[in-house]
Amino acid sequence: MNKPHIWLRAETKQDEQRNALPPAGAQQLISAGFQVSIEQSQQSIFDNYEYEKIGCNIVSAGSWVDAPKNAIILGLKELPEDSFPIIHQHIYFAHAYKDQLGWQALLNRFKVGNGKLYDLEFLVDENNRRIAAFGYWAGFAGAALSVQAWVNQHQGTTPALSEVSSYANKEDLLKDLANGLATSSEKPRILVIGAKGRSGSGAVDLAKALNLTVVEWDMAETKKGGPFTEINDMDILVNCVLVNQDLPPFITKEMLNTDDRKLTIIVDVSCDPYGSYNPLPIYQQCTTFKQPCIEISAGSKPLSLIAIDHLPSLLPKESSEDYGQQLLTHLLTLDDKTQGVWPKALNLYQQKIDSI
Repeated sequence: MNKPHIWLRAETKQDEQRNALPPAGAQQLISAGFQVSIEQSQQSIFDNYEYEKIGCNIVSAGSWVDAPKNAIILGLKELPEDSFPIIHQHIYFAHAYKDQLGWQALLNRFKVGNGKLYDLEFLVDENNRRIAAFGYWAGFAGAALSVQAWVNQHQGTTPALSEVSSYANKEDLLKDLANGLATSSEKPRILVIGAKGRSGSGAVDLAKALNLTVVEWDMAETKKGGPFTEINDMDILVNCVLVNQDLPPFITKEMLNTDDRKLTIIVDVSCDPYGSYNPLPIYQQCTTFKQPCIEISAGSKPLSLIAIDHLPSLLPKESSEDYGQQLLTHLLTLDDKTQGVWPKALNLYQQKIDSI
């Protein structure tokens, strides 16, 4: 059986430097007999030459629309908005299965064109756990921004974080943070809630890399139910818990309104202010790289909150390499989509198509 043709499309979302197939993964696919085409990209963290030198076919950005019909189009973020029928098989985060804005129009394009969608969010194993996730680097990046914001706050900077941009690698980020911490005689204490999960482990590792005191909470520490007044004794709170049921909030505005509060920085890595399960019900909107902070409280008792929903983009190289390696195991099985994660993903797609 011939191996499939994998076509990595260029990302079009502004500032998105990550991709789903770093050069190392592309090389493994080629070694396994796959044909690999890579669209040229000016914003990818990986240079086009890195792909060309390992034998990938380099094609122009956006040319996936004219790719051979049997090519499998791989991406990360949303397709550019358009209306033409989609004829290919696509693998990416479509954000179309939870009644998001425009979901029906998008899926109808697949339906009319007889295409197929294998949504990355719903590629799950037999335990319904996602087979690939950016969680570790979301936690690492979120904790990094919390430290940067704490340093700025102690230097009297307002807001605690202005526009932030990505780093070429983890080493550059850690160097910047260490230099910032060196300007202060104090060091922040960081509380990570959800410390045993993917995101939480990333946040804990960031704190340890900077030799900071980190307090690790998980289910045992939170089972009594919030609010947790102990949070006020920390300098930084990094929330990495994805809540899917109603429970008492971890913090409240009333709890934070006290003279002995030490807490000055909150990072909500889980970042779900729009749902009813938000354990940090003190804000109503996500923040961005251009405007990273919400000032919850100012004056002598400042409190800043960061809630960016694409934190791994702070470290596009490491996060892409990690995610790509997780995904690669399953891409290598694309020559037989009757096995592994593919049948369940296709069945879900068909259910959504039938609901239109």
